[in-house]
Amino acid sequence: MFTGIIENLAKIDSIKKNKKNLDITLSSSLTSKFKIDQSISHNGICLTVVNINESHYTVTAIEETINKTTISKWRVGDIVNLERAMKIGGRLDGHMIQGHVDQIGQCIHVETMDGSWEYTIKYEKSENITVEKGSIAINGVSLTVIDSRPNQFKVAIIPYTYEHTSFSKLKTNDYVNLEFDILGKYLSKMISNYK
Repeated sequence: MFTGIIENLAKIDSIKKNKKNLDITLSSSLTSKFKIDQSISHNGICLTVVNINESHYTVTAIEETINKTTISKWRVGDIVNLERAMKIGGRLDGHMIQGHVDQIGQCIHVETMDGSWEYTIKYEKSENITVEKGSIAINGVSLTVIDSRPNQFKVAIIPYTYEHTSFSKLKTNDYVNLEFDILGKYLSKMISNYK
């Protein structure tokens, strides 16, 4: 379980095919604090550390994860958001995030405001929903929806988030991992069962 408060960034150093899986090696200033078998959110995708070597560590993505997230679009040199699993008894500064990506979205507009940025994200029609003032995780970052429409929404990014996550590199037409709010997912499922 995660909170969507990004701790650090990691750089992708290598991506190697391993049968139908991908072994992804990354470097981060947090690497020395990781341990093998630890679950870490990478752009909102919960991946397990399988190897650690000095300043590098490796995670493995299986076919299911590759098919349902943006991992197939990752390239060597890309920067991803990192968050370790939340500690029980700690503060929940963002919202409850499982690290299970619901679907891929696409950034269709970036607007620079006076001291902030607004990103418009669209996604394919599904049972997933957003509501204004509700929570959404984009590439693992906990954010508040400021404009909700059918199959698209808008979020505002403050300077701190812009500088300390991969949002500074997100451009129009880029793809992102979306995890919708768990309460909204349960409500949407309940409503669809009564139709």
